[in-house]
Amino acid sequence: MSFRALVIQEGPERTVIKRLERSDLPRHGNVLVRVDWSSINYKDALAVTGKGKIIRSDLPFVPGIDLAGTIVQSDDPSFPEGSSFLSTGWGVGEKTWGGYSRYQWMNADWLVPLPDGLTTREAMIVGTAGFTAMLSLQAIQEHGLPPGDGTIVVTGATGGVGSFSVLLLAAAGYHVTAVTGKPEAAEYLRGLGADDILPRSGFEEGARHPLDSGDWAGCVDSVGSRVLESVLSRTKTHGVVAACGLAGGHELNTTVFPFILRGVRLIGIDSNTCPQTPRRKAWQGLRDLAAKVDFDTIAHEIGLEEVPEACAQLMSGGIQGRYVVDLRGAD
Repeated sequence: MSFRALVIQEGPERTVIKRLERSDLPRHGNVLVRVDWSSINYKDALAVTGKGKIIRSDLPFVPGIDLAGTIVQSDDPSFPEGSSFLSTGWGVGEKTWGGYSRYQWMNADWLVPLPDGLTTREAMIVGTAGFTAMLSLQAIQEHGLPPGDGTIVVTGATGGVGSFSVLLLAAAGYHVTAVTGKPEAAEYLRGLGADDILPRSGFEEGARHPLDSGDWAGCVDSVGSRVLESVLSRTKTHGVVAACGLAGGHELNTTVFPFILRGVRLIGIDSNTCPQTPRRKAWQGLRDLAAKVDFDTIAHEIGLEEVPEACAQLMSGGIQGRYVVDLRGAD
């Protein structure tokens, strides 16, 4: 049986849609899956466009860090044949072949049983971006910052992580301020639940002072660098900042003052190797959200052939929300 996959290869035509056989698939684990849906994240865009050193394996290579679908063959009783699964992280699409293929071999440790009430399509609208946002929300809650304690600011608010962060925080009852460089996205962000919109330009120069005005109680930051530096200096006493991305750069120049004079807590969010217990807890929370919120408000559905162009648009900042990739016709 042959099927289609997006393959990155050597040569002038770097990214191609190829027809593969199951024998072409590297045997990464003991579970063969049929991929129904995938998505596009920042890492995927870096891999497909070649603008970042995300792929840590020899070419040819199939990217795609998220995938959801059906178990085809398995010797693991936790994932019986015919059951539905989702997978994010664990180096899939970076070190091992990923979700832009109709079939893939997977390690059972990389899989999560699809929660009841959540479809595979909804799981991939969420994907790594929404999963990261949920881990950030849970970190804010678990570190003692309930709704009503002040405003939570979300940077990079029109991206995948940012969009889901606004949606999740608003649904949890927080007052949300969205930071964006796209003034035309104000209506979109208010539709997700943002109470206020601030321009990114007010953050891009970094901290004006080691300790600035205490403007908000917490933050979900997917930008890093100067923006995170500014956020830390302007966070209130005992505020919580969840750092989960580096779209603006990986460097961070700050002082210890926010931490030792205001007790600000900077929490790192790692969605890639998150252990199974908090991982499944987060997905249960996302399942509950799907019952209340229409995920289609942030979804753009595309086919496998459209992935390269969508990745280029993501890298240029030309999208808002999430791309979900339909592989059901890739047989």
